[in-house]
Amino acid sequence: MKTPNIAQEDILNAFQYRHATKEFDATKTLTDEQINFILKTANLSPSSFGFEPWHFIVVQDKELRELLKPVAWGAPVKLDTASHFILGLAMKAPMVKYDAQYISHMLKEVKQMPDDVIEMYSKFYREFQERDFNLDTDKKLFDWSSKQTYIALGNMMTAAALTGIDSCPIEGFHQEKTEALLREKFGVDTNKYGIAFMAAFGYRKADPEFPKSRRAFEDIITWK
Repeated sequence: MKTPNIAQEDILNAFQYRHATKEFDATKTLTDEQINFILKTANLSPSSFGFEPWHFIVVQDKELRELLKPVAWGAPVKLDTASHFILGLAMKAPMVKYDAQYISHMLKEVKQMPDDVIEMYSKFYREFQERDFNLDTDKKLFDWSSKQTYIALGNMMTAAALTGIDSCPIEGFHQEKTEALLREKFGVDTNKYGIAFMAAFGYRKADPEFPKSRRAFEDIITWK
Protein backbone atom coordinates (compact mmCIF):
# COMPACT_ATOMS: atom_id res chain seq x y z
CA MET A 1 0.00 0.00 0.00
CA LYS A 2 1.56 3.27 -1.15
CA THR A 3 1.36 6.52 0.77
CA PRO A 4 -0.85 8.89 -1.25
CA ASN A 5 0.96 11.80 -2.83
CA ILE A 6 -1.72 13.79 -4.66
CA ALA A 7 -0.94 17.47 -5.01
CA GLN A 8 -3.13 19.70 -2.82
CA GLU A 9 -3.63 22.01 -5.80
CA ASP A 10 -5.06 19.14 -7.84
CA ILE A 11 -7.49 18.19 -5.08
CA LEU A 12 -8.73 21.76 -4.61
CA ASN A 13 -9.05 22.12 -8.38
CA ALA A 14 -11.33 19.06 -8.41
CA PHE A 15 -13.50 20.63 -5.70
CA GLN A 16 -13.68 23.84 -7.72
CA TYR A 17 -14.55 21.87 -10.86
CA ARG A 18 -17.28 19.81 -9.20
CA HIS A 19 -20.81 21.18 -9.32
CA ALA A 20 -24.32 19.79 -9.01
CA THR A 21 -24.80 18.93 -12.66
CA LYS A 22 -28.37 19.68 -13.67
CA GLU A 23 -28.21 18.02 -17.09
CA PHE A 24 -25.73 15.48 -18.41
CA ASP A 25 -24.50 14.76 -21.91
CA ALA A 26 -26.62 11.72 -22.76
CA THR A 27 -24.19 10.71 -25.51
CA LYS A 28 -21.37 10.07 -23.07
CA THR A 29 -21.25 6.97 -20.89
CA LEU A 30 -18.92 5.95 -18.07
CA THR A 31 -17.02 2.72 -18.55
CA ASP A 32 -17.52 -0.21 -16.20
CA GLU A 33 -14.08 0.54 -14.80
CA GLN A 34 -15.01 4.16 -14.05
CA ILE A 35 -18.31 3.45 -12.28
CA ASN A 36 -16.80 0.54 -10.35
CA PHE A 37 -14.00 2.86 -9.20
CA ILE A 38 -16.62 5.31 -7.88
CA LEU A 39 -18.57 2.52 -6.17
CA LYS A 40 -15.39 1.14 -4.59
CA THR A 41 -14.82 4.49 -2.88
CA ALA A 42 -18.25 4.01 -1.29
CA ASN A 43 -17.25 0.50 -0.27
CA LEU A 44 -14.07 1.85 1.34
CA SER A 45 -15.79 4.76 3.09
CA PRO A 46 -15.68 5.05 6.89
CA SER A 47 -18.80 4.64 9.00
CA SER A 48 -19.64 4.88 12.68
CA PHE A 49 -18.34 1.75 14.43
CA GLY A 50 -17.42 0.50 10.95
CA PHE A 51 -20.88 -1.04 10.49
CA GLU A 52 -21.44 0.15 6.88
CA PRO A 53 -25.22 0.64 7.24
CA TRP A 54 -25.82 1.11 3.53
CA HIS A 55 -26.63 -0.45 0.19
CA PHE A 56 -26.43 1.11 -3.28
CA ILE A 57 -28.66 0.33 -6.26
CA VAL A 58 -27.33 1.32 -9.68
CA VAL A 59 -30.41 1.95 -11.83
CA GLN A 60 -29.61 1.45 -15.52
CA ASP A 61 -32.92 -0.07 -16.61
CA LYS A 62 -34.82 2.61 -18.57
CA GLU A 63 -38.24 1.38 -17.41
CA LEU A 64 -37.21 1.59 -13.77
CA ARG A 65 -35.81 5.07 -14.34
CA GLU A 66 -39.17 6.11 -15.80
CA LEU A 67 -40.95 4.76 -12.70
CA LEU A 68 -38.77 6.93 -10.48
CA LYS A 69 -39.71 10.19 -12.22
CA PRO A 70 -43.18 10.68 -10.64
CA VAL A 71 -41.80 10.23 -7.09
CA ALA A 72 -38.54 12.15 -7.57
CA TRP A 73 -39.28 15.71 -8.66
CA GLY A 74 -35.60 16.63 -8.56
CA ALA A 75 -34.47 13.81 -10.81
CA PRO A 76 -36.29 13.60 -14.21
CA VAL A 77 -33.66 15.40 -16.32
CA LYS A 78 -30.88 13.44 -14.60
CA LEU A 79 -32.75 10.17 -15.07
CA ASP A 80 -32.95 10.91 -18.80
CA THR A 81 -29.36 12.02 -19.29
CA ALA A 82 -27.05 10.61 -16.60
CA SER A 83 -24.75 7.75 -17.50
CA HIS A 84 -25.38 6.09 -14.14
CA PHE A 85 -28.04 6.72 -11.50
CA ILE A 86 -27.57 5.48 -7.94
CA LEU A 87 -30.03 5.05 -5.08
CA GLY A 88 -28.40 5.25 -1.66
CA LEU A 89 -30.20 3.09 0.89
CA ALA A 90 -29.70 3.33 4.64
CA MET A 91 -30.41 0.54 7.09
CA LYS A 92 -33.36 0.80 9.43
CA ALA A 93 -33.68 -0.23 13.09
CA PRO A 94 -34.02 -4.02 12.51
CA MET A 95 -30.57 -3.95 10.92
CA VAL A 96 -28.64 -1.54 13.13
CA LYS A 97 -30.07 -1.78 16.64
CA TYR A 98 -27.40 -3.03 19.06
CA ASP A 99 -28.93 -6.53 19.25
CA ALA A 100 -29.59 -6.92 15.50
CA GLN A 101 -28.40 -10.05 13.69
CA TYR A 102 -26.61 -7.86 11.13
CA ILE A 103 -24.47 -6.28 13.85
CA SER A 104 -23.52 -9.71 15.14
CA HIS A 105 -22.65 -10.76 11.57
CA MET A 106 -20.43 -7.71 11.10
CA LEU A 107 -18.53 -8.35 14.32
CA LYS A 108 -18.12 -12.10 13.86
CA GLU A 109 -17.90 -12.74 10.13
CA VAL A 110 -16.74 -9.45 8.60
CA LYS A 111 -14.49 -8.00 11.31
CA GLN A 112 -13.68 -11.49 12.68
CA MET A 113 -13.28 -10.24 16.22
CA PRO A 114 -12.59 -12.69 19.05
CA ASP A 115 -15.47 -13.27 21.48
CA ASP A 116 -14.06 -11.12 24.27
CA VAL A 117 -13.58 -8.16 21.92
CA ILE A 118 -17.10 -8.64 20.54
CA GLU A 119 -18.49 -8.50 24.06
CA MET A 120 -16.66 -5.25 24.78
CA TYR A 121 -17.48 -3.70 21.39
CA SER A 122 -21.16 -4.64 21.72
CA LYS A 123 -21.29 -3.00 25.15
CA PHE A 124 -19.85 0.25 23.77
CA TYR A 125 -22.28 0.19 20.85
CA ARG A 126 -25.30 -0.36 23.11
CA GLU A 127 -24.20 2.48 25.40
CA PHE A 128 -23.66 4.69 22.35
CA GLN A 129 -27.24 4.07 21.22
CA GLU A 130 -28.95 4.22 24.62
CA ARG A 131 -26.90 6.89 26.41
CA ASP A 132 -24.62 8.95 24.19
CA PHE A 133 -26.83 9.59 21.14
CA ASN A 134 -30.20 8.58 22.58
CA LEU A 135 -31.11 6.51 19.52
CA ASP A 136 -34.30 5.23 21.11
CA THR A 137 -36.71 5.28 18.15
CA ASP A 138 -36.76 3.67 14.73
CA LYS A 139 -36.63 7.10 13.09
CA LYS A 140 -33.54 8.14 15.05
CA LEU A 141 -31.77 4.93 14.08
CA PHE A 142 -32.62 5.42 10.41
CA ASP A 143 -31.45 9.05 10.56
CA TRP A 144 -28.17 7.86 12.10
CA SER A 145 -27.72 5.32 9.29
CA SER A 146 -28.52 7.97 6.71
CA LYS A 147 -25.75 10.20 8.08
CA GLN A 148 -23.31 7.36 7.44
CA THR A 149 -24.48 6.92 3.83
CA TYR A 150 -23.76 10.59 3.19
CA ILE A 151 -20.10 9.97 3.99
CA ALA A 152 -20.06 7.43 1.15
CA LEU A 153 -21.93 9.85 -1.12
CA GLY A 154 -19.39 12.60 -0.48
CA ASN A 155 -16.53 10.24 -1.24
CA MET A 156 -18.14 9.05 -4.47
CA MET A 157 -18.65 12.61 -5.69
CA THR A 158 -15.11 13.63 -4.74
CA ALA A 159 -13.61 10.57 -6.42
CA ALA A 160 -15.64 11.34 -9.52
CA ALA A 161 -14.49 14.98 -9.58
CA LEU A 162 -10.86 13.95 -9.15
CA THR A 163 -11.15 11.91 -12.34
CA GLY A 164 -13.11 14.48 -14.36
CA ILE A 165 -16.52 12.87 -13.89
CA ASP A 166 -19.58 14.94 -13.00
CA SER A 167 -22.24 14.20 -10.41
CA CYS A 168 -25.37 15.50 -8.77
CA PRO A 169 -26.71 14.57 -5.32
CA ILE A 170 -30.51 14.51 -5.18
CA GLU A 171 -32.89 14.86 -2.24
CA GLY A 172 -35.82 16.02 -4.36
CA PHE A 173 -38.03 12.98 -3.88
CA HIS A 174 -41.04 11.88 -1.84
CA GLN A 175 -39.60 9.46 0.68
CA GLU A 176 -42.72 7.41 1.41
CA LYS A 177 -43.73 7.07 -2.26
CA THR A 178 -40.18 6.22 -3.27
CA GLU A 179 -39.96 3.48 -0.67
CA ALA A 180 -43.29 2.05 -1.87
CA LEU A 181 -41.83 1.92 -5.38
CA LEU A 182 -38.63 0.30 -4.10
CA ARG A 183 -40.71 -2.32 -2.35
CA GLU A 184 -42.99 -3.05 -5.31
CA LYS A 185 -40.63 -2.76 -8.30
CA PHE A 186 -37.04 -3.00 -7.00
CA GLY A 187 -37.42 -5.91 -4.59
CA VAL A 188 -36.19 -3.89 -1.60
CA ASP A 189 -37.24 -4.98 1.90
CA THR A 190 -38.29 -1.55 3.19
CA ASN A 191 -38.58 -2.88 6.72
CA LYS A 192 -34.79 -3.12 6.60
CA TYR A 193 -33.79 -0.34 4.17
CA GLY A 194 -34.97 3.18 3.41
CA ILE A 195 -34.01 5.69 0.76
CA ALA A 196 -31.44 8.24 1.94
CA PHE A 197 -30.38 9.90 -1.31
CA MET A 198 -30.24 9.63 -5.08
CA ALA A 199 -27.17 10.53 -7.12
CA ALA A 200 -26.43 10.89 -10.81
CA PHE A 201 -23.05 10.47 -12.52
CA GLY A 202 -21.86 11.23 -16.04
CA TYR A 203 -20.51 14.18 -17.99
CA ARG A 204 -21.93 17.70 -17.96
CA LYS A 205 -23.77 18.92 -21.03
CA ALA A 206 -22.58 22.47 -20.39
CA ASP A 207 -20.47 24.35 -17.89
CA PRO A 208 -22.36 25.86 -14.94
CA GLU A 209 -24.06 29.16 -15.66
CA PHE A 210 -22.80 30.82 -12.48
CA PRO A 211 -19.41 30.64 -10.74
CA LYS A 212 -19.15 28.63 -7.54
CA SER A 213 -20.16 30.72 -4.54
CA ARG A 214 -19.26 29.95 -0.95
CA ARG A 215 -19.20 31.79 2.36
CA ALA A 216 -15.85 33.30 3.23
CA PHE A 217 -13.37 30.76 4.61
CA GLU A 218 -12.91 32.90 7.73
CA ASP A 219 -16.68 32.82 8.42
CA ILE A 220 -16.86 29.05 8.79
CA ILE A 221 -13.71 28.35 10.79
CA THR A 222 -13.03 29.09 14.45
CA TRP A 223 -9.67 28.45 16.07
CA LYS A 224 -9.46 28.08 19.85
